[in-house]
Amino acid sequence: MTETYRAVEFSEYGEPEVLRVVERALPAPGPGQVLLAVRAAGVNPLDWQLRSGAVAGMMPVEFPFVPGGDVAGVVAATGPDVTGLAEGDEVFGSIGSGGYAEFALAPAARLARRPAGVPWEVAAGLPVAVNTAYQVLTDLGLEPGETLVVDGAAGGVGSVAVQIARHLGATVIGTASERNHAYLRSLGAEAVTYGEGLAERVRAIAAKGVDAAFDAAGKGSLPALVELAGGPERVVTIADHRAAEHGVRFAFAGPERVRERLDRAAELVTAGALALTVARTYPLTGAADAHRESAAGHVRGKLIIVPA
Repeated sequence: MTETYRAVEFSEYGEPEVLRVVERALPAPGPGQVLLAVRAAGVNPLDWQLRSGAVAGMMPVEFPFVPGGDVAGVVAATGPDVTGLAEGDEVFGSIGSGGYAEFALAPAARLARRPAGVPWEVAAGLPVAVNTAYQVLTDLGLEPGETLVVDGAAGGVGSVAVQIARHLGATVIGTASERNHAYLRSLGAEAVTYGEGLAERVRAIAAKGVDAAFDAAGKGSLPALVELAGGPERVVTIADHRAAEHGVRFAFAGPERVRERLDRAAELVTAGALALTVARTYPLTGAADAHRESAAGHVRGKLIIVPA
């Protein structure tokens, strides 16, 4: 095995230009860890929020920092106390950070086996989206037969939430730009355009009203979503840090149930009930461009870093 590997890191907060590809010494996995040969890593909004310093007050990082919480790869080595995984196993998971690299240390408890036949890029785009979507739907207490509005339904988390909610028996109304309406309908959602007048457009198609709402976009929709849901109690956001001003919960998906949720998602993927669109792939040297595209919004599905 090589003694060094390439990784994308930043040593100060700033614009995408602070990202650089460096050579690092290959680490040995510690207790409960595995060393992954990374085949693909997902790009999430949190990655560029951490890099820019936008969330430094809540989530400061230790420099130099390698972003990337979503990964898929092959177990290259296992540390002490790791059971159930062995060298050569193909896995995917949510590892917190370090994914923008050829190798990454990963907590074994946050990894699940890659579903057979699922491309590396798709597997790498699922973990954070799946964990977040399940957390949001749990927080909302969504029940079969209820109607859920997902604002920002064409993005990575939004599109996964739509499909899981449909699998749970809910009716889903998703917001997106008009060019993504056919895509939302293919996922089983009724599509409306986001932005001003959202409440009126949703009411026009919500025959039984709205029971719950999920803001996956953070574009100022919370007042409309609270109005539609009849109050803030069943409205959750993952993207609007002004949530408290509207009495809305800000959802955070921790690592406690990652493997369980990934195993459930793998079953849905295998059954054809969950799919993920890969919008674009980038090499390690394109990480800055990936951050620019993610921050600009309007991405359908996920952006993926492919180290090789």
